[in-house]
Amino acid sequence: MEEWFDVCDEHDRVVGRAPRSEVHARKLLHRAVHVFVFNPAGELLMQLRTATKDEYPLCYTSSASGHVSAGEDYDTSVERELEEELGLRGPVEFLQQFPASVETSFEHTRLYRLTTAETVRPDPNEVLEAEFVALDELQRRMDREPDRYTPCFCTLLDWYRRYKP
Repeated sequence: MEEWFDVCDEHDRVVGRAPRSEVHARKLLHRAVHVFVFNPAGELLMQLRTATKDEYPLCYTSSASGHVSAGEDYDTSVERELEEELGLRGPVEFLQQFPASVETSFEHTRLYRLTTAETVRPDPNEVLEAEFVALDELQRRMDREPDRYTPCFCTLLDWYRRYKP
C-alpha cells in the first residue's frame, strides 16, 4: 500500500492529502523530519542510503530522516523514523524548521538532534552503511565528492555548522 502525505501550503498549513507518488511527481509541498545523531565524542552518524531508494539512492544523508505521514505530527514522525531506520530511542531535541524549497526536496523540514551511546542497529532495507564521522572529516569528504550527499542534508549541515546550538 502506498504512503499518503499531507500536502501543505508555503506556510506549512495542511491543504490536502495525496499519495507519495503524486506528491513527488508533482513536487507538492509536504513534510519531513531529519535527525542528526551524535555519539558522546561529538561525531555525527552518517547514513548511506540503499540502492532501492526512489530519491538519491547510494547517497549519504542525515543519520535518520523520513516523511511525516498524513495525519501524523513532526514529533511522532521523528521518533518513528529513529526506531525504524536505526533502532534507536531517546530524547530528541528540536533544532530548526526549514521551509519547503528545491534544496529540501519540496519538504517542510524539521531538524532534530539526539546524542547517544546506544548501539545503532540500521535497517538494511533503508540503510546500506552507517558510520560516525567527525564534522571536520565529514567536510573534507563532502569537498572531495559533493555529489555523494543529498541536497537536503547539505543544507541542514551548512546551517548546523554556522549556528550550532
